[in-house]
Amino acid sequence: MSKPILFTGSGVALVTPMYPDGRIHYEKLEQLVDWHVDAGTDALIICGTTGEAPTLKMGEHLEAIRVAVERSAGRIPVIAGTGSNDTDHCIESCRSAKKLGADGLLLVTPYYNKTSQRGLIAHYEAVAAATDLPLILYNVPSRTGLDIKPDTAAKLYREVDTVVGIKQASPDLAATGYLASISEIPIYSGNDDLTVPILSLGGVGVITVLGNLVPAVSHDICELWFKGYTDQSRDLFLHWMDLAQGLFTDVNPVPVKEAMNRMGFEVGECRLPLYPMEEGAAEKLAGILKHHGLVK
Repeated sequence: MSKPILFTGSGVALVTPMYPDGRIHYEKLEQLVDWHVDAGTDALIICGTTGEAPTLKMGEHLEAIRVAVERSAGRIPVIAGTGSNDTDHCIESCRSAKKLGADGLLLVTPYYNKTSQRGLIAHYEAVAAATDLPLILYNVPSRTGLDIKPDTAAKLYREVDTVVGIKQASPDLAATGYLASISEIPIYSGNDDLTVPILSLGGVGVITVLGNLVPAVSHDICELWFKGYTDQSRDLFLHWMDLAQGLFTDVNPVPVKEAMNRMGFEVGECRLPLYPMEEGAAEKLAGILKHHGLVK
């Protein structure tokens, strides 16, 4: 069974830029949208984990979606993070994102209260019944304490028309491989250091943190792979591995904001409880940026 794919290639999980006082810098967000369009980014994911969704007030969350949609003006898809551990709240957020013009939704599994695999299926079925937007499942067990099992993802793809993909932010390549063997569900790498391995399993792209810094690189890794230049794709992937891993030496998105600020983007710090990197770790990250010519 095949369905239309929402996007292939590099979908950048956008940071939410902020002023020094913590207010969202919407003008800067517009600038980032334009930059990504020009750089070849294939899709934008707004208000996900990297966008600090847990500490955005509902009004801010929706305004950020609105700004990203209006600024992109249909040039590339905008996918809104609207997942929640409260199904009713998730449905409300999804309906609001649709009204604002989002092209699709990224739905993290319920966190903290969690649920069973049967509960996961019921949760996603309830959301799908409330909106006709394409849905990408978001599996990130390190943050949520809940794993979408391959059989569950396969069942959702098979039985829910609007489920069009899954973001696998899990290091369990065996599970991802098993999912690819039992289902045609489009798989996006949710970890930049696993992009090529997941492409080799038939993945359709990456939802990337690294792309906030070097969007053309994330795009090219995928594009080269799709065109059959697998050696070149692998070599580019390995060349940037140190930075991909360096962006996760502290809790995401703390390092990527640190890196962007050092590169001159002025995206501000993260909101509490996220806290700036320790000086030694920040300087090590700066050294990686310098090695790649991203800072002087």
